[in-house]
Amino acid sequence: MVFGNLADRLQETFKKLKGKGKLTEEDVNNALREVRLALLEADVNFKVVKDFIRRVRERAVGDDVLESLTPAQQVIKIVRDELANIMGGQNAKLNFAAKPPTIVMLVGLQGSGKTTTAAKLSNLMKKQGRRSLLVACDIYRPAAIKQLQVLGEQLDVPVFTMGSNDAAAIAKAAVEHAKRSGYDMVIVDTAGRLHINEELMEELENIKRNIKPHEILLVVDAMTGQDAVTVADSFHKRLGLDGVVLTKLDGDTRGGAALSVRSVTGCPIKFAGVGEKLDALEPFHPDRMAERILGMGDVLTLIEKAQANFDAEKVKKMQQRIKNAEFNLEDFLDQLHQFKKMGPIDQILGMIPGFNKLTKKLKNIQFDEKELVYAEAIINSMTPFERQHPERIDGSRRKRIARGSGTSVQQVNQLLKQFAQTKKMIKQFSDMEKAGKKGGKKRIPRLPFM
Repeated sequence: MVFGNLADRLQETFKKLKGKGKLTEEDVNNALREVRLALLEADVNFKVVKDFIRRVRERAVGDDVLESLTPAQQVIKIVRDELANIMGGQNAKLNFAAKPPTIVMLVGLQGSGKTTTAAKLSNLMKKQGRRSLLVACDIYRPAAIKQLQVLGEQLDVPVFTMGSNDAAAIAKAAVEHAKRSGYDMVIVDTAGRLHINEELMEELENIKRNIKPHEILLVVDAMTGQDAVTVADSFHKRLGLDGVVLTKLDGDTRGGAALSVRSVTGCPIKFAGVGEKLDALEPFHPDRMAERILGMGDVLTLIEKAQANFDAEKVKKMQQRIKNAEFNLEDFLDQLHQFKKMGPIDQILGMIPGFNKLTKKLKNIQFDEKELVYAEAIINSMTPFERQHPERIDGSRRKRIARGSGTSVQQVNQLLKQFAQTKKMIKQFSDMEKAGKKGGKKRIPRLPFM
């Protein structure tokens, strides 16, 4: 989970704070001491931590907070606001050119994920209706050009190449081609080095002079922690960055880079890489991220993902089938496919407010991505008749389904049992809705897992 360790520490600290009816200044100081340690363990820059704690303390120990009816909630809100502020406050958008094409130059060290990020960004722009041209200016790393071409083919996005010529000349020729061909975006993938050196910086400065980019985005690996902040500071001083893209944010349970880079460099985080797939690049929202860290969920991002991945017409038909009690395993499989498009299950569930708290209470509950794969394999091994009539699946059919899906009979039984419970629960809620419309009163049914 993103910021997993930090989120656990902070949520535990504020849980203790909520247990107190009235707060004293000492209570707040004790809580902030825990917050300070949690941030330092998360590899947040020590100067950023010092300023953060000072600002929170100034706001939290006032009479308006300590003497309010909900002092703990007020302190949590202050921490939420200050967390969002150190990450930039609000989402920093791309600066689009008044007259296309908008030129985006990606820079960074070797291994930070520039080439993949270039493809992801072009995919994101494509979903927004913009025509992008990818430009291969990494002429040193073996197979870098081929990698970009392969990614471009997967996305049906053209890639401009000129072999191993001068990188600045390639970039300039690409921009001229984009203007002639009517592209909206030019995304330039530049070369990196294992470390910052003069040769690298001079080449990037030459490219910048030749194409005058509207956006220079630094791509850094979030898992490198404070090193990412140091790299960002160095690039910003030489190139004048417009923003940062943090890759592998889904694998960073600490979050030091995300919480430090804006304060140290002044550069906003514009995008975050949250997975390996080519659609796993998201606009970075500091306010939403702060709420996720504090266990408040991220409902807005969840809604946006659902709107982007669920077919509205299919949802409407599904609702009608549920009302008519026609929901079967074919419908379940279709919903499973759409749910998987939204991203890794732990990320999606982590956006639900209070979900982390629920999983701690239910200690035995586990959400394994493989279970979705098994479920899909089991349903795919069924005949159309079996999917439509799961209650007719007897012992011999279950054995055949298990063999065909590479699973066990126990796993098939478990899936069928879970589906039966889900269908029963759907029927209960559907009955409640009908009763509500008739003006009658009906007791809320007990859910199967309660």
